[in-house]
Amino acid sequence: MEFPTPADEVGLAGENARRIALPGTLNLRDLGGYPTSDGGTVRWRTLLRSDALHRLDDTGRAALAGIGLRTVVDLRTDEEAAQAPSALDGTGARVFRVPLFRAEDLGDLPPALAAIYRHMIDDRGAAIAEAVGRLSPGGALPGLIHCSAGKDRTGLVVALVLELIGVPDEIIAADYALSAGNLDADAAQVMSRIQAISGGHGVDLGLLGSPPELIIEALARVRDHAGSVAGYLFRHGLTQPAIESLRRTLVVASPAGRD
Repeated sequence: MEFPTPADEVGLAGENARRIALPGTLNLRDLGGYPTSDGGTVRWRTLLRSDALHRLDDTGRAALAGIGLRTVVDLRTDEEAAQAPSALDGTGARVFRVPLFRAEDLGDLPPALAAIYRHMIDDRGAAIAEAVGRLSPGGALPGLIHCSAGKDRTGLVVALVLELIGVPDEIIAADYALSAGNLDADAAQVMSRIQAISGGHGVDLGLLGSPPELIIEALARVRDHAGSVAGYLFRHGLTQPAIESLRRTLVVASPAGRD
């Protein structure tokens, strides 16, 4: 199986084509094609986001290997990863486990989705910065970020990466909102996957939606912490060279900005 060509997936209007329907995934999509505030465009086939990868088959692995996937950032807990190990053998990708929830936190996670985002932002800044940083070294991309459903932990980290490279908030929110449509048809599977996150501790797993205002609020909270997304990530260990590397690799400059 080959990925569809980026020419068929231009802009937000191509949201249905942006989803990559690899067997074994529910919410895999490409972050390429989004405009940046300086007139550039996010490079296609360079950063993907997804739900869990334990059901990938040979076709899916071959497709990921075909784009040259090098780095996978897995945001799941140790328990989730043990129950559903990623099926990435043969892709050539290096996997980094960066849990955004700790086992000891699961019993105290608040039931409201917005409160879970606040918990991640307020208490897991170092892990968030590490996840972003894993994508920054030379040769780290193409990369893929994922959790169990590919919506919340993945959505937050992806939002911060896109903001760092200059994608406007309204486009970040529109990308975040795409998850709801991808997951709706497979709600039973998603519920089963996310239930493993909470270990039955009562998180309201009926909240499978991804309302754009939720990620806008999350970005505002990150900025409240340190004045900017970059400042928040600096505070938690990311470096300026890492951000510059991400921008160089992920953004295609506008024609006027090219040499």
